[in-house]
Amino acid sequence: MSLYLKDPQARIDHAIDWSVYLAGQSVVESLWTVTPDDAGGVAIDAEALEPQRTSARLSGGAVGRIYRVTNRVTLSDGQCDERSCLFRVEER
Repeated sequence: MSLYLKDPQARIDHAIDWSVYLAGQSVVESLWTVTPDDAGGVAIDAEALEPQRTSARLSGGAVGRIYRVTNRVTLSDGQCDERSCLFRVEER
């Protein structure tokens, strides 16, 4: 699992390229979640979906906290998969 640094004031796009995991399928649904889901924590401001790539715009976060951002997708053949990464919030 990857660890990224994020400034609490930054609004950043985070993307996942699913093409290496797809065997002829495409992504048809995408759901992004953040754990912990608390007030003032990292938030999903926007989401985008392409056939082989998903992305989310992340904002906020409490300094010193670590958040798990997870993307769960449904593929064109009905299979589901997910990937997660960690964001540590620091003043940068």
